[in-house]
Amino acid sequence: MSVTEMFSNIQVFLCADQDIREDIRKVVQTLEQTAREILTVLQSVHQPSGFKEIPSKCLRARELFCIIRDHIGDLKTKFPVEQYYRFHEHWRFVLQRVTFLAAFVVYLESESLVTREEVAQILGIEVDREKGFHLDVEDYLAGVLIMASELSRLAVNSVTAGDYSRPLRISNFINELDSGFRLLNLKNDPLRKRYDGLKYDVKKIEEVVYDLSIRGLTKEQEAVTDK
Repeated sequence: MSVTEMFSNIQVFLCADQDIREDIRKVVQTLEQTAREILTVLQSVHQPSGFKEIPSKCLRARELFCIIRDHIGDLKTKFPVEQYYRFHEHWRFVLQRVTFLAAFVVYLESESLVTREEVAQILGIEVDREKGFHLDVEDYLAGVLIMASELSRLAVNSVTAGDYSRPLRISNFINELDSGFRLLNLKNDPLRKRYDGLKYDVKKIEEVVYDLSIRGLTKEQEAVTDK
């Protein structure tokens, strides 16, 4: 094979690779758009009247996750299944984003931590990498950490809405989450930096709870609950 033929073959390969990446980018853009729609729906829970609408907003979000599953199903067809990590960079961010949204919905519904398996089921993907398009464990953890930041905001807005018990429950949840992350030896730099943000979320929520306690609002809420 001549040098010219060799480089011609390389060019064919590069063109094919670029075509795959362009197809992936187009699907990822639709994923991002639907993710923004879900986020818009869920952002309303931060409004003073939003807590009463949590069930309906979560229901609407789950309806939109059906569209997310369709987009991901389309994405799976755009590249060879064994080359997941070769193109992973294209959908890593949006997958972390929709993981956060799924985790936030589950928390709003049950005040519990969504499992990696549950997120995979919501998104219509696998957990095991051997089975194809899957939820990488680091993408799952990143999504959970994004949710923690959202909960710190929810704790503050709960006080504004007059819900003084919710920040206490959020505080307990976030402290448990922090304890869990402390068990991990995080070597992924972006993930470790995001975990550093969890420490600020813990502190922010503790300040909210402390402010409520010195104002006697936690006891007042407990008295209302007892009645």
